[in-house]
Amino acid sequence: MKKPIKRYAPPVVWALFIAVLCGLPGKDIPHISLLELLNFDKFVHASLFFILVILIYRAVRQTPNRKNAMVYALCLSVPYGGILEILQQELFKDRAADLLDFTANSLGCLLAWGYISFQENRKIKSLIYSYFNPKN
Repeated sequence: MKKPIKRYAPPVVWALFIAVLCGLPGKDIPHISLLELLNFDKFVHASLFFILVILIYRAVRQTPNRKNAMVYALCLSVPYGGILEILQQELFKDRAADLLDFTANSLGCLLAWGYISFQENRKIKSLIYSYFNPKN
C-alpha cells in the first residue's frame, strides 16, 4: 500500500488546480466567441470534475475503505463543485456563481461514475468468461 501523502497527492493537487482556475478573475479568462457558442466552458467544468472523481476513486481504492471508493469520490467532488461556485460568488474577484457550472461539475462526476462502473463491469465479465472458457 502506498503512503497516504503519495496516494492522495494527485487528487489534492488536481482539486487545487481546479480551485485556482475557478478563482481566476473573469477578465483573465480568454473569451473566444466560437467556443462560447459551443458552451466550451461547461465541457471544461465537466471534464475537470470527471478527472477529479477518477483520481479520488483511485486513491481510495488503495485503502481499507475500497468498497466505498465511489461513494467517497462522489461525496467529496459534488459538494466541492458547489463550494467553489459559492466562493466564486462571495470571495473571488470578478466571478459569480452559476447554477449551470455546478450542474456541469455534477454531470462530470456522474459521467466518471458511469465510466468507472462500466470498466469494473467489463473486468468482472472478463473474469467470468475466462473461468468458464479456460484456454488450454
